[in-house]
Amino acid sequence: MKYLVEKDKKRRYLFYKHEKKRVILKALLRNENLSRGTRWKITHKLSNLSRNSCLSRVRNRCVPSGRPRGVQSYFKLSRIMLR
Repeated sequence: MKYLVEKDKKRRYLFYKHEKKRVILKALLRNENLSRGTRWKITHKLSNLSRNSCLSRVRNRCVPSGRPRGVQSYFKLSRIMLR
């Protein structure tokens, strides 16, 4: 179970590290004034970023137990720990 918590920590760090770069590339990609070739290069750069640096790969987990389900996001505790 501990390795899953460590994996999630790594994903959170990678997301934090690449967040600015990802936002800038996505904004440039939406700009229709750029040429197709330039936008294609931006798409290529975006796809070369680590998959784990994406926000959708981050999983909410209970801090003390590491349980992935039934987590109250405000407290970061699972339903069992809240009881």
